[in-house]
This record gives sequence, structure tokens and C-alpha cells, in this order.
Amino acid sequence: MRSHLLNDTTAESYRRSVTEGVERVARKLATTRGPFTGVTPAELAPIIDAVDLDRPLGDASAALDELEDVYLRDAVYFHHPRYLGHLNCPVVIPAVLGEAVLSAVNSSLDTWDQSAGGTLIERKLIAWTTARIGLGPLADGVFTSGGTQSNLQALLLAREEAGTTDLAKLRIFSSECSHFSVQKSATLLGLGRDAVVSIPVDKNRRMQSVVLAAELEACRAEGLVPMAIVATAGTTDFGSIDPLPEIAALAEEYGAWMHVDAAYGCGLLASLKRRHLLDGIERADSVTVDYHKSFFQPVSSSAVLVRDGATLRHATYHADYLNPRRTVAEQIPNQVDKSLQTTRRFDALKLWMTLRVMGADGVGELFDEVCDLAAAGYDLLAADPRYDVVVEPQLSTLVYRYVPEDVTSPAEIDRANLYARKALFASGEAVVAGTKVDGRQYLKFTLLNPETTVSDIAAVLDLIAGHAEQYLGENLVHA
Repeated sequence: MRSHLLNDTTAESYRRSVTEGVERVARKLATTRGPFTGVTPAELAPIIDAVDLDRPLGDASAALDELEDVYLRDAVYFHHPRYLGHLNCPVVIPAVLGEAVLSAVNSSLDTWDQSAGGTLIERKLIAWTTARIGLGPLADGVFTSGGTQSNLQALLLAREEAGTTDLAKLRIFSSECSHFSVQKSATLLGLGRDAVVSIPVDKNRRMQSVVLAAELEACRAEGLVPMAIVATAGTTDFGSIDPLPEIAALAEEYGAWMHVDAAYGCGLLASLKRRHLLDGIERADSVTVDYHKSFFQPVSSSAVLVRDGATLRHATYHADYLNPRRTVAEQIPNQVDKSLQTTRRFDALKLWMTLRVMGADGVGELFDEVCDLAAAGYDLLAADPRYDVVVEPQLSTLVYRYVPEDVTSPAEIDRANLYARKALFASGEAVVAGTKVDGRQYLKFTLLNPETTVSDIAAVLDLIAGHAEQYLGENLVHA
């Protein structure tokens, strides 16, 4: 079994196995004709259930053959231009190269004596990102597994900085369109979901700062503590960016920690055309970025950034076997001192390789392309009498629904849109997402692939209309 360990004696075997795996994936990418095969859980589960994990195949080629049946054939391929579903981006090749390197070397980014150069590369990228945001000379941060963890850590710091141990008094303010991880974080931090005050949004799905001001004043009058305001720079459903300057001013006035969840909108940090949409983010106390959304990185690649690096001490715990207190005085850079995680992948390498090969402008150009595409898609939807589109996009998301002119029942229209989405997914021709707006069923394009065209969008809209019409026709016939 030692022949399977990666070391100096097995380097050639490693090269052959990985090359064969890469070649198979490359062939799959080159020949994929749709984003999905339409396989159902009932069809795929028996194939995977039949695998006996206690009877190894003993050969990488055989395992790759099997992998074709259990995974590669039916995977959902985000690189396909008609994958228009969730916030999943196609990935850039330099990042995938970085992924291959970091997996093989397998550095753990918790302590210097496990990562050395990896530690310094991550710190360099944190400094680069905080500079792009404009957080100032004391800024710091750490890579995380994703936006949910980044939001959790930011709100942990906010809780500790609030200056009270009476958790029942703490309140978090976020828009009704903010990510569910805000409520989840409140629960994990012992505050409870009721601690989150939901602020209504305007017609463009942006937090209403006037209502926020009133709620903050009410909080103060009731003797409660405004612990944090979470502004969203790119809501999951609409890509809306909350009014950051107004929120920053209110956070300062009421002594609340300002956190900006820019998991989606962080691509604007590299944008050549739209960076101004993030004006005000430089006043935040903490910021979430997901490079694996709008920087075209493989999952996972995220970070939480803070204006004052000293606040990261709230996540610091020392263990004699790992990061003893003496290492602080010795100025040994242990990233575990900043992180909620201990063992942690060198995910920063993917972004490093991307910037060293493509540059930030290259990433920004790609993100600008998908934002331009969304603007064109909005024009297409707005001119199409079959569809109702909710808001003009700030980023690259479009929320809409099919509205037939001869059907007036909102519930029936809901069912037609839900059916169309499911039928489209089952066909494998395209993937779109769904959501609810004011209690009604809507569909969603999340555009993160620069290879997607307006023609692709138009074709998918025709497919959706066809499925919806089929549903309504059958329903009306049998009614």
C-alpha cells in the first residue's frame, strides 16, 4: 500500500495518474453539450449504492472508469454557457493549476512551521484585497471556507466589540434581502434569530436607510445595543447593493459595527467600469469577499477582512503544541491566530496564480462582461411581453417570471413557472434558479459566464415559455 503514498519514490506514478485524470476531465469539458444530463436521484442513487467501498479496484484507471458513471457523466457543469443557475462561476485555468499544486503539496495554513511561504502569500493577498477596499493601514484578515463562515466571524468580532455581556440586548440590522447566514450566525453566537432586525428594501431591493435610522433610534430608546449593521453588496437574488455611504454614517452615529457582505459584489474590486458601485465600503469595520463567485476561482476561496487587525484577537486561542504564546513575542506569523479554523487549505494559492498570470484587470474584464450581459438580458426581458422582470440589475442577476396573457390566477402562474424550471432542468438543456418575490414564484438567471450570449438567454427564455405553455395547456384541458 505504500506505493500509493505521494513521495519521492512515487512521483512518476503521481504524474501518470493525475495526467490521466486531467485528460479525462478535459475530454469531458470539450464534449459536454449541455450543463446537465437530467438524471434523477432515483436513477443515480442505485448506481452509487451498488459500489462496494470495501472492495477496492486497486487501479487508478479503473477508478476513473467508475467515476465516469458515478460522477463525471452527470455532474452539473458550470462552465457551460447555459448554466444560469446559482452563484457558481466557471473557473480560470491559472486557479485550477494552483488547486493542483496546493492539493499535492498539502500545506496547512494554520502555522508557519506547516506552511512557510504559503503563510506569506496569504498575507500578501489579504493586504492586496484590503488595499483594494481601502480599509487603511491597520487592516488585516484571513481566508475562510466561504461567505457563511466569513459572515459568522465578522459578527463574532462585532459581538465581542459591542462592550456588553448581556447578549439579550444585542441587535443586528440587515435588509430583508440579506443572506440567511446572518440569521444563522446570530443563532450560533447565542443571540437567537430574534436578534436580527429585518429592514425593508426599496423598489430596487436595496436597504431603506430611512427605515434603518428609525429602527436604530428605536433600539437605542428601548435600551438595546445596536451591535452590527450588515450591508449587502450584491444580494443573492437581485445583486443589489445597499446604500453603503448612508449605512456607514448611521453605523458611526449609533456606534454599531458595520459589516459589508460583498461575497458576490467583490468582483467590483477588480472592475474597470463599475468600482464606484462599492463607494462607502472603505468605511466598513469588516468585509466578506468570495473569490469563488466573482473572481472566477474554484470552491473554496473566500476571506473576511477587518479595518483594525487587532479585533481578530477575539478569534485567537493558544495551544502549546501548535501556536504557544511565545510565538507572538517571537513574531512568528501563525494564521491560526486569526482564524476560526485550525487545519486550513492553502486556497490563497489559486488567487495568487490567477493574479500572477491574468492580473486584476483580466479578472475585472470578465466580471464586467457578465454585468454587461445582464444589462442586455434585462433589456430583452423588459421588451418581451411574456415576462415580468423585477429590477434592473446592478451586477449580473435577473429575476423574472413567465406571465401568460390569458391566465389571471397568480397561483396558476406560480405553478407554471415552477413546472417550467423543473422541466428545463430535467431536459438538461439549461439550468436556471428560482426564488420567491412578495410570495410569488419567480425564476432567476445568475450570469457569471462570459461565454454566455444574449442569444443563449433568448433561447432559454423560449424554452421556459414552451414548458410553461405545455403545463398550462394540459391544465386547462383537464380543468
